[in-house]
Amino acid sequence: MRKVAVADVGGTHVRFALAEIDGGRVVALGEPVTLRTSEHGSFQLAWQEFGRRDGIDLPDELAIAFAGPVGGDVLKLTNNPWVIRPALIEERLGVGRYTIVNDFGAVAYAVATLGNEHFQHLCGPERPLPDDGVISIVGPGTGLGVAALLMNGERYEVIESEGGHIDFAPLDVLEDRILVELRHNFRRVSVERIASGRGLWNLYEALGAIEGQDLVFHDEKALWAAALAGSDSLANAALDRLCLTLGSVAGDIALAQGAIAVVIAGGVGLRLAKYLPRSGFRDRFIAKGRFERRMDEMPVKLITHPQPGLIGAAAAFAKEHG
Repeated sequence: MRKVAVADVGGTHVRFALAEIDGGRVVALGEPVTLRTSEHGSFQLAWQEFGRRDGIDLPDELAIAFAGPVGGDVLKLTNNPWVIRPALIEERLGVGRYTIVNDFGAVAYAVATLGNEHFQHLCGPERPLPDDGVISIVGPGTGLGVAALLMNGERYEVIESEGGHIDFAPLDVLEDRILVELRHNFRRVSVERIASGRGLWNLYEALGAIEGQDLVFHDEKALWAAALAGSDSLANAALDRLCLTLGSVAGDIALAQGAIAVVIAGGVGLRLAKYLPRSGFRDRFIAKGRFERRMDEMPVKLITHPQPGLIGAAAAFAKEHG
């Protein structure tokens, strides 16, 4: 058994922990340390702060879940100004062996290795995730993550993607008008502009303009609190639209990937754990014309593990390095 440092680098936070690996499997995950990326100038500085806060000598093996494409000489976060240069990791961080995976690739590794107790049923048949076939992973957080998991008995393969950046497709007259409003701020409107944490704010602004209402809330934290509490009509409408779009996108991704099950992940997904089953998510998920019956027979789960990025990064390291 050995200890490996794991990091989940997102647009707003970076989380660190120590994982124990034995026989190519993750057997334990320590208490995470969460830092705001805006308070640190680089990953290296945040890494050193983790060591100070935990009061430990950092291990020489590291697994990173990274919120952005992981190919090339320079890794750039999609929603964060940090960059990571893999060629300098050993020198600057003092590690001898490392693994880097896309953040939602890491979530897919978590889905492949976690037990049924870490999933909440959302819609479709209430049965465990399949051991064979494709599972689509869709996760609203700071952005919108997408990955695919190909299960083949006890073996599996993770396919990373940037599916959250596909075009937003309006499905009714109101969404046509929302798209027009969003184009005032974005040359191209991707689904991430709507089905994400920041998407609630974008929808709130757009609906306020459509309704001709002054905005009551001026920060995202207060807006989210009001939307989830049901205390403001405009915030409620924005949240309803977010859930509708998430259902549409999750269904589209499942069709595109040939999935037989879907897992919703991400910080926003977990925040919506109680709201999604009561929203229009399911109706939009199955509304795929001639494929409606197929969609209605597809189990959709929400991953409830508090740190899927960390446990998934550790699982990716264990799979690669044994």
